[in-house]
Amino acid sequence: MEELQKKWKDILWAAHSLFDRGKTSGSSANISFRHEDMIYISGSGTCFGTLKKEEFAMLSIDGQCQNSIKPSKELPLHMCLYKKSDAIQAVIHTHSFYATLWSCYKHENAENVIPSVTPYLNMKVGKIALIPYAPPGSSELFSLMEDRAHLANGFLLKNHGPLVGGKTIMDAFFGIEELEESARIACALRGELRDAYDTI
Repeated sequence: MEELQKKWKDILWAAHSLFDRGKTSGSSANISFRHEDMIYISGSGTCFGTLKKEEFAMLSIDGQCQNSIKPSKELPLHMCLYKKSDAIQAVIHTHSFYATLWSCYKHENAENVIPSVTPYLNMKVGKIALIPYAPPGSSELFSLMEDRAHLANGFLLKNHGPLVGGKTIMDAFFGIEELEESARIACALRGELRDAYDTI
């Protein structure tokens, strides 16, 4: 019980922190964690800024809802990562500005789309794979994610936003923060990087 309470504390803090610092807005993000054989994910239409424990859907590992809260429509994105590895215990998806902007550019290597300008993204997450565009919440998007989930633990959904899985809630939080910061740096250096990466 103490472990679960710690997870609730961390996930609400992470959601509120991301919202308060402008890393997400409105009801455009979703967050989840795994505890034993259950998945908890923010409900459909919820806002990170006011997110409460009571606004999480509770599901079995095979995706069957165990309470009355409707899960985020992007639950299948999270489930792809949980099914990939038991080591992934939390997933965060936002529409943060720089990561989303970077996802809109053309990239030659879809398996590693953010240049390693600093060492920290590799340290926190590893390489970042690009998921081709499909409408948010669509079966096409989920199929594309399922096909590519093995490539990385961090992703950019093209023209959409970042998705990161982590060993803990805080690992996922630090990872999506570093992804956004690395995208911000890459955007700022885009002119210089173009010489080294012709298609950026």
